Amino acid sequence: MSALRIVLVGYGPVGARFVEEVLPAVRAGHVDLTVVAGEPVEAYNRVLVAEYAVGGTELESMLLGDRDAAEAAGARVLLGVAATGIDRVSRTVTLGTGERIGYDRLVLATGARANTPTLDGLERVRRDLASLEQRRDRLVARDDELPEGVTALRDLADAERVRAAVRAGQRIVVLGAGVLGLELALAAAHAGAQVCVVHHGPHPMPRNLDRGGGQVLRAALRRAGVAVVAHSRAEAVVLSGDDERRFEMLVTADGKQLRGELLVLSCGVAPRTELAVLAGLRTAVGIVVTPRLQCWDDPAVHAIGDCAQLVEPTPELVGRRDLPGAPSGLIAPGWRQASWLAGVLAAEAEARAADGEEHDASARTPPAITAALPPERPAIVMLKAEHVDVVAAGEVAAEPFDEDADSPGRRVAQWVDPEHLRYVKMVTDDGVLAGFVAVGMPRTAAELTLLFERRGELPADRSMLLRFDGPDYEPAEDDGFAPTATVCWCNAVTVERIQASAACGSATVADVGRDTRAGTGCGGCRGRIAEVLARAADESRLA
Repeated sequence: MSALRIVLVGYGPVGARFVEEVLPAVRAGHVDLTVVAGEPVEAYNRVLVAEYAVGGTELESMLLGDRDAAEAAGARVLLGVAATGIDRVSRTVTLGTGERIGYDRLVLATGARANTPTLDGLERVRRDLASLEQRRDRLVARDDELPEGVTALRDLADAERVRAAVRAGQRIVVLGAGVLGLELALAAAHAGAQVCVVHHGPHPMPRNLDRGGGQVLRAALRRAGVAVVAHSRAEAVVLSGDDERRFEMLVTADGKQLRGELLVLSCGVAPRTELAVLAGLRTAVGIVVTPRLQCWDDPAVHAIGDCAQLVEPTPELVGRRDLPGAPSGLIAPGWRQASWLAGVLAAEAEARAADGEEHDASARTPPAITAALPPERPAIVMLKAEHVDVVAAGEVAAEPFDEDADSPGRRVAQWVDPEHLRYVKMVTDDGVLAGFVAVGMPRTAAELTLLFERRGELPADRSMLLRFDGPDYEPAEDDGFAPTATVCWCNAVTVERIQASAACGSATVADVGRDTRAGTGCGGCRGRIAEVLARAADESRLA
C-alpha cells in the first residue's frame, strides 16, 4: 500500500506545527510528506520579529521547526524553494526549480504578507487573476517591492533593516497603531531610537481598546519616549535622490511632514492567496475553506493559518461574491488548525494503510471530513512591551451609562487613574464577564483573563478586583496560580503543566518552552511562566 502523499506549501509557525504533528505518521510509513518552505531558513516565530529587530531576542530562540528531525523521519523539506503553481487535475505542485511534485492532499499554509497602503510614492500591487496571469514570476510567492528606507516587518530581512536603524539611533516613523506596530515602536524607543507613530484613528489599538483605554495607552506611549501623531491620515511618501530613491518624509492629509530615515509600514496584513487564485479555488479575503478545512472547490486541498477563511458553504453563501469573516490573523488559532488537520490526515493515512489495497489515491475523490474543527475561543490581545501592560478581550464598546434594550443585563464598570497611567473597564452580561480592557494593571488583567476564560461572574463590588495591583496585595490569596489556570493561551498550557516541567528539571522560561511550548507563541505569558517557576523553586526549597 502506497503512503498518502501530502505536500505542505508554507513553513512558517503554522506549517511547522503541522509538520511536527504529522511526523509520527511519516515515521510509520503512512504519510509521504514534502514541505515547500519558500524562505531559506528554518521555520521561526514571526510574532517575535519586532523583538528580534531591536536585539531583544536571537534567531535561535525564535526557531520553531526542526528540519533535521523531519528529514530523519522521512519527510522532504525544501528550504528556499517556492511553489509557483498548482494543477488540480493532475494533482501536482510546480516549484520555482521547475520540478513537479504529486500529491493526494495539498495543505496551503502560505500565511500573509504586509499590506502596502495606498500612498503616493508607493506602488500598490494588484493580485487579481488577470494581474497574476500576466506577471506570475513577479507576483507569486513574492512580496511588494518597496523603496529604500521603507519596510514592513514580517520576516528576518525586514527585521535586519529595522535593526540597522535602531543601532544607528535613527529616526523611525511607524505607520499604524496596531499591536505589532506599537510593540516595535516601544522596543525601538527603549533601545535608543527616535520613534514616531502615525495613525488616523482617535487612539492606538482602535480594534481592541475603547476610548478610555486608548487614551491612557497614548499617554503611556508618550511617557515611554514614543511620539504619537493621531487623527492623521497618511497621504504620500516623499523620496529623495535621483538614482537610488530613498525615504525622506511621510506627508499626511492635514499637511504634516514627518521626516525620518526609516518608514515601517504596520498597516495590517493580506492573506497570500495567489496560488489558490491561479488554481481556480474560491477566495474572498483568504482561501475559502469549510470548518473542516477543505477548500470549497476541491476536497483534496486544505488551507490553515493566516491564509484560511473558514466559511460553511450554505446554499445562500455559495452564490454570493462577498463572504463573511476573515482569517483570524493570530498564531494560536493557526496552531490549533494545524494540529487538528494533521490528526485528521494521519488518521486517514493509517486507515488506508490498514485497508491494504493497492490503488491510485490521486484518481479518487478524497473522503469528506465529517468532524468539524472545534469552535475558536475568544481572542485575548496582549501588548508586549517594557513597562506598558495592555490586555483586552471581548466586547468593550459599551459605555457605563448606555441603555441597551437588547441587552438589559449589560453593566459596565470603569476605573481610571490618568496620573499613574492605569485603566480598567469591565463589561458584564448578567454578571458574567463579556469583555474587558486593562492598561497598566497587569495582575488585575491576569485575574480578568481567568474570569473571561471561565465565563465567570464578577464580584458584586467590582472594585474588589483592583486590589490585585494594590500595595497591600497578597499573592497567596490569588487563584491565578491554581493548577488548572491557563498560563499560555497560544498553546493552552496550564500552571500544573509548567509545574510538572519544573519538577523534571526545567529551570528557565526557555526550558519550559522547549518542554511544553509555553511562551513560544505571542510571548505575552513569559512573565507568568517565570512567576510559576519562582513559586515552584520556593516550594522545592521549603520541602
